[in-house]
Amino acid sequence: MFIIILSLITCYNYLKRKVGQHLNISKKQKSVLIILVIGTFLGFLNQTLMNVALPNIMHEFNIGPGLGQWITNGYMLVNGVMVPLTAFLIQRLTTRRLYLTAVGLFAIGTLIAGFAPNFTVLITGRMIQAMGAGVFGPLMNVIVMNLFAPDKRGGAMGLIGLALNFAPTLGPTLSGFIVTNLSWRFLFFIVAPLIIADFILAYFLLQNIGEQKMLKFDFIGVVLSSIGLGSLLYGFSNAGATPWSEFTVWGFIVIGLIVTALFIWRQFSTKTPLLNMAVLKQREFVIAMLINIVLMIAMYGGALMLPLYMQTIRGASAFISGLVLFPGALVTAFLSPWSGRLYDQYGVKYLTLIGILITAAGTIVLASLTLTTPLWFAVIGQFIRQLGLVLVLMPIQTEAFNALPLALMPDGSAMFTTVRQIAASFGTAALVTIMTRSSLSYGKTHASTLDVLIQLHGIKITFLTAAALMLVGAALTLLFRNKAPRDFI
Repeated sequence: MFIIILSLITCYNYLKRKVGQHLNISKKQKSVLIILVIGTFLGFLNQTLMNVALPNIMHEFNIGPGLGQWITNGYMLVNGVMVPLTAFLIQRLTTRRLYLTAVGLFAIGTLIAGFAPNFTVLITGRMIQAMGAGVFGPLMNVIVMNLFAPDKRGGAMGLIGLALNFAPTLGPTLSGFIVTNLSWRFLFFIVAPLIIADFILAYFLLQNIGEQKMLKFDFIGVVLSSIGLGSLLYGFSNAGATPWSEFTVWGFIVIGLIVTALFIWRQFSTKTPLLNMAVLKQREFVIAMLINIVLMIAMYGGALMLPLYMQTIRGASAFISGLVLFPGALVTAFLSPWSGRLYDQYGVKYLTLIGILITAAGTIVLASLTLTTPLWFAVIGQFIRQLGLVLVLMPIQTEAFNALPLALMPDGSAMFTTVRQIAASFGTAALVTIMTRSSLSYGKTHASTLDVLIQLHGIKITFLTAAALMLVGAALTLLFRNKAPRDFI
């Protein structure tokens, strides 16, 4: 809890001191930004907070991995379904009402999950959490794009990266510590008072940003997007632990592709689309989204491999595994503002290229891990990976939104976030499959080899695949026009 409070205090004080000073916005605007950052920090923290605690939860409720995975998958599904809907909600409702509703749902879900007497209630709480958290990211993006001029958005997004990038990487470390020393329920009990405090702050200080529009609700679009995206995310999520030949994998992926295609067709044909596909006509937006897809596949799938190596191959505890990831989390937090300033000064093309190459180098370092490699070597590899990612993630997102007019910002934010989530889910499933298949193949040709060495081979191949994908992303950066953000004005 001390770490979370310290992080929130640090973010608040830094933003309060620097945002108004360097980014030239009013006190009211500064308050809006700080409140959104705190809420989004807790929402993103919650995404990775449960991973390490899953074995303890399965033991307490006497359930298997099939049901246990819904702690993460259920959250992801509801979150993913909510994201396209936020494009409509952001424009139809006021900023204040939408944010208070989202934070309120998140707080209610957190309390339900923390006091859950059984697994069904726990999953219900997680899904209510996800309904609120699904709004945070797209709403944050839209607010920032409205608050700041194009040549200031990189700096703003960099500051926001203190919360957005630090939170997911902090989750496993914090979770490992809490689960080792306390009950998994404290993962919710710690977050609950903080999100309630943010609700109170938002109630008194949050101001409306942007214009409210009386849009017609596309019910058919909501149904199609929910079924399509939900099926895709469910199928890809199952693929991590289930063979692709099972209907729960390929069947739901096929259903998802068909229904999503129908959703896209409807958005082009209806006069009142849920999601305006005109964003795809913007060249820079499409390039940034393609690079982000490649990065998400490589990043999420690759990030899963290091804890597997630490806990399965090396037999380290969850807490030690989290500590290996923590220096990378710190570099992400502290260098995010600098990446934003570099973006404002130099543009996206070469900054992203350098960042992806650094990330690929760190991934190759992790691919060289052995049974006897000192743990500090793994720390260095992950540190390099995160150093590269911090130069890419916020600049690439800012570039995508800078390419859009403000009228398309809600749709662009929803589109970007949705595609990112699907790519992360697919990437995890695909790279886990590569790990499994390469391990099985290696085991057949090396029957006398120790089981841990067979698993290690699969992890190495997966890291190398992730590195190769990042090189594809590096090639895509060359398609950018090397404009500085001020050129968009």
